[in-house]
Amino acid sequence: MASKLSPGLYVTSTPIGNLGDMTDRARDVLGQADVVICEDTRVTGRLLKHLGITATLWAYHDHNAATVRPKIVEKLRDGAVVALVSDAGTPLVSDPGYKLVRDVRAAGIAVNSVPGASALTAALSVAGLPTDRVLFSGFLASKAGPRRRALEAIKAVDATLVFYERGTRLAALLADMTAILGPREASVCRELTKMYEEVRHGTLEALADTPAAETRGEFVVVVGPPAEVEELDDDALDDLVRAALADASPSRAAAQVAEQTGISRRRVYRRALALAENA
Repeated sequence: MASKLSPGLYVTSTPIGNLGDMTDRARDVLGQADVVICEDTRVTGRLLKHLGITATLWAYHDHNAATVRPKIVEKLRDGAVVALVSDAGTPLVSDPGYKLVRDVRAAGIAVNSVPGASALTAALSVAGLPTDRVLFSGFLASKAGPRRRALEAIKAVDATLVFYERGTRLAALLADMTAILGPREASVCRELTKMYEEVRHGTLEALADTPAAETRGEFVVVVGPPAEVEELDDDALDDLVRAALADASPSRAAAQVAEQTGISRRRVYRRALALAENA
């Protein structure tokens, strides 16, 4: 039999798709909670019904957070067990819960982690890219200008980059990443843990050129860190370009050498044109 929970806030992870990923501890917390705080009561209500749990649900999201947050803190002051969930995955990852956690802690009330599924960690586990340093950027702006500025601001960060995106905006995001981040390895993960899970891997350019067969659902895009640029003198660069020109046009040769070396494609293309003209 599960132990009776102490009063406090329990930040509780729920499945991102596959309901088999619900942990026993999370099930127990939701079953004992006096109140379950959630983004959408309909979504969480369906999960609780599947689990056979009856609970009082309070909606908490960007539009009502300032009003509801003090009521949650007051409920906790009265000695309640309160569970905080998101629509899917781990709360506080791309949702407004951090302000609630901050206020609860400031009130001297215990905050407990009930870890579990997360699209962020699930994508990193299957991307095949470095995970020693990771920068999570969540959802970028839907408009091109702010999105491109955000990518420019982080393009030099020596870390694997992780983004969330909706399928209808995926093509635009990948196109901007190709233009701004350059020839990096990346993975596009769709509908992780669900029936139609899909993980595609390649360069950003290749992924942008071959869009997913299905654009519905939620996507996680994982982009490898910048390649280490080896300083090459002009003679060494010319040797690489000449070798590439043997089987490719100047444009294609420049793309190949730029991807291989991390040198800007513009610089390599200028050398490719000059060498092709003098051949």
